[in-house]
Amino acid sequence: MGAERFARDWAEAVRRAGAVAMPVPALRRFLLDQTVRLARAVTDEPFTVEPARSVGRALAEAGISGTDIAAWSARALVERFPPVVLRGGLDAAVVQDRLVQLGRALVAGYEAAAHGEIESTDTSPRGADAAHAGSSSADAAGGDTAAAALAPANDAERALRDSEARFRAVFTGAATGIGIADLAGRLIEVNQAFADMLGYSIAELRRTTVTALFHPEDAAELNELYRDLVAGRKDRVRVEKRYLRKDGSALWTDLSVSLIRHDDGRPRFTVAMIADITDRYELQERLRFQALHDPLTKLPNRAMFFDELTALLDRAGAGDRIGLCFLDLDGFKAVNDRLGHAMGDRLLVAVAERLAERVASRGHLVARVGGDEFVILVPRTTGTQDAVAVAEAALETLATPIRIDNHELEVSASIGVVEGPADGTNPSDLMKAADTTLYWAKAEGRGRFALFDPVRSAEYLSRSMLAGDLPAAVERGEFLLEYQPIVNLSDGTLHAVEALVRWRHPRFGLLGPDRFIDVAEQTGHINRLGRWVLDHACAQASRWHREFPEARLVLSVNLAAQQVSDPRIVADVAEVLDRTGLPPDLLQLELTESAVMATAGEPLRSLHRLAALGVRLAIDDFGTGYSNLAYLRRMPIRTLKLAAPFVEGIGAPGAVDTVDERIVDALVRLAHALGLSVTAEAVETLEQVERLRTLGCDTGQGRFYGDPASADDISARLLFA
Repeated sequence: MGAERFARDWAEAVRRAGAVAMPVPALRRFLLDQTVRLARAVTDEPFTVEPARSVGRALAEAGISGTDIAAWSARALVERFPPVVLRGGLDAAVVQDRLVQLGRALVAGYEAAAHGEIESTDTSPRGADAAHAGSSSADAAGGDTAAAALAPANDAERALRDSEARFRAVFTGAATGIGIADLAGRLIEVNQAFADMLGYSIAELRRTTVTALFHPEDAAELNELYRDLVAGRKDRVRVEKRYLRKDGSALWTDLSVSLIRHDDGRPRFTVAMIADITDRYELQERLRFQALHDPLTKLPNRAMFFDELTALLDRAGAGDRIGLCFLDLDGFKAVNDRLGHAMGDRLLVAVAERLAERVASRGHLVARVGGDEFVILVPRTTGTQDAVAVAEAALETLATPIRIDNHELEVSASIGVVEGPADGTNPSDLMKAADTTLYWAKAEGRGRFALFDPVRSAEYLSRSMLAGDLPAAVERGEFLLEYQPIVNLSDGTLHAVEALVRWRHPRFGLLGPDRFIDVAEQTGHINRLGRWVLDHACAQASRWHREFPEARLVLSVNLAAQQVSDPRIVADVAEVLDRTGLPPDLLQLELTESAVMATAGEPLRSLHRLAALGVRLAIDDFGTGYSNLAYLRRMPIRTLKLAAPFVEGIGAPGAVDTVDERIVDALVRLAHALGLSVTAEAVETLEQVERLRTLGCDTGQGRFYGDPASADDISARLLFA
């Protein structure tokens, strides 16, 4: 409250009491003059109550009647006087005491003037008490009135002092640090808790500024907040920031600073309350570190890596590029199995230290994302050479054996490298590409990296999709069979058909066996698919046998190596033949040379048992595999199918007695010497047919005799044969 407002309130109280006939504007000007006189009296040195007695006399002389007005004036002086008087730098308690004395003097001066008495001219601080006590000529009623007027002032004084005592007790004994500073940032008062937290004495802090206690890393922000406070732009701020202790260590605090204003709204001083949260902060930091770092190697973990990668991609602009190196240790499982998991863990720690020293020290993020998998984030690349250089550095640093106790461990790694534009990509796609490329590196051998190739990746992804779709494809009826004719070279009659499986894939369309058979073998689904082919092909061949018994059409079905090794193969074939009614001698099972060479023990016995059923066995693509003739002596083979490359060299225009022709001639003679028939594959021209017939080849298949066709097409061919 300012002096003018105090004067207005004073005038309103006089007007409501009806104590004066003076116009309101004149009354306000008069009382404003008295307010200023009282304000000066508070701060004048030496202090005297004479101005207050003069104000009391002036009230009476101005015709303001009624002791209740004098009493109101005394109370207002104690309880509501403008804080402008505090600008003298006086202690609050001193100011309050002087206001009480001035109030008493004002009442005494008013009473004396109202009764025409002569006042004491004592100008001592306690002059009001002397004047009041020495007014023996005043009547008893007047003295009682003055005492009654001052009673509220005495009550206010006691309440103020009680309040100050309570504040002092709280201030001194609080566990929370409390500091009071002026607008220049000088500490006026601090409590013991504040001093203890910072390691200073209270006296030392009183000679210190607030800004001198700020931690250097937080100083800029705290200075800005403090400027906002003292300028009055904010009334309160609360932050978690660091202070500097006297010994230079950091004190993490929950800091709350409030601005205290004058009654007229002007900033006056600040009060800071701080709680020591150093232990809590350090615990949070430990928990945060544990959440974002691998507990074994202390490297960033998968979560932190993806956070950093996501943030980097979010900030990326046009033209920015990024690199990833996905690293997997070669042979790590062998170390665990041979030396134990404890030794494996120590090896991982040693690898992490080497990568951190060689790669992370250059500004690249190295994270452990799996058991023995690490990933290196290479930001701001200028081309593939940057990511490749990081991969080469990682391989080089791991090339030196790692010694742990008495063990010298040789360690290498395979790395998938992906580098490209950062804008428009996402973490998931990058990691999929890196994982695919790592697979390529693993497949190509130890201790090397592979660079991502979008074309190769598309093929790999399509194979992955096929592998995922295979299990349900049989149930959905997506497979079908076509049959390629196998013809007698001597007379051109249809001797056999080879069943070839096709896949009507809902996304990729009609797929030949070259697209999915090896996928089925790698994923372990070949046995189920092979059983489906055998079942449906034998059922169709049985129908042909019933409709065209004279044709004695042989059905040829391919067997994969896994099918040959399946102990149920003989029982499955026997069950299919029995159920479909197909004579065993009309079924030919084709095996590759690699599948035959892998047979030993039970698989070899299975082949003999199949032959014992009457089933024919043939070697497919003979001459391109192991070409170990020894197995022809111990296997129950009936037919050799010559590989396409040998046939392609026969009958070429202008070619006479070619090397391929001599090889075919030798193979046919060898087969016939062993009692085997020979089928030539990939027959495409009449010249090839004539030369193969001359060389004694028994049967042939290829485009010359017809592409794979439906069962109905084969039926039509048999009908018109």
